[in-house]
Amino acid sequence: MLTVHRFSCLSDNYGFLARDEATGATAAIDTPDAEAILKELDRLGWTLTLILNTHWHPDHAGGNAALQAATGAKAYGPAEVQKLAVLDRVLVGGDTVMLGETTLEVMETGGHTLGHISYWDQADNIVFVGDTLFALGCGRMFEGDPDQFWTSLSRLAALPDETAVYCAHEYTAANARFALSVDDAPAVVIRAREVFEARERGEPTVPTSIGAEKAANPFLRAPLLAPELEPAQAFAKIRAAKDVFKG
Repeated sequence: MLTVHRFSCLSDNYGFLARDEATGATAAIDTPDAEAILKELDRLGWTLTLILNTHWHPDHAGGNAALQAATGAKAYGPAEVQKLAVLDRVLVGGDTVMLGETTLEVMETGGHTLGHISYWDQADNIVFVGDTLFALGCGRMFEGDPDQFWTSLSRLAALPDETAVYCAHEYTAANARFALSVDDAPAVVIRAREVFEARERGEPTVPTSIGAEKAANPFLRAPLLAPELEPAQAFAKIRAAKDVFKG
């Protein structure tokens, strides 16, 4: 069984420590803030054995070197991470990673960056998606194209509805405001209200679930919102609208 510890760091990132309960093997999913990760490890009494990067951006891989120096943990991730840090193993879609007795399947989820990957724990219905999918949103299309990004989102949407989605940022209130601007479906209105109320109480909105995102995320619902377009182009239209949204 995998236990996931979520904590806030930087301005709006989440850090995740994932621990295999059978063995105690522990992974940091991305390294946004090495100091914060080390503090959480110390507080929990966990020993870091592995770093699993989703992509190369500094708020996801910038803490690798400091964490490795402090803990001796191995670092795995897509080849693009080597722009910032040394990897002990380069991962591609279809690979598997063993965290103790927990099997993590590597999924290609490029679009935000070309080599972005996600980690799926099928047994526990957990997926770590970095910046590909957010609660009510998705990452900016910095490097990929609409076809690649839509393929990645579709790959995630095909996971079981009950899958818990651990995305890397608390952007959900802003995403909800955009969702309401393009989609007035009842599920979207209800979800947005829940998000606003949770954030007013200071509560996190992560993890979300695949089922919740299929019901209300405008990027997964893009073909319904722009049915005159092919799905990838419908996604591109919604992504372009979000890029200039000021609400």
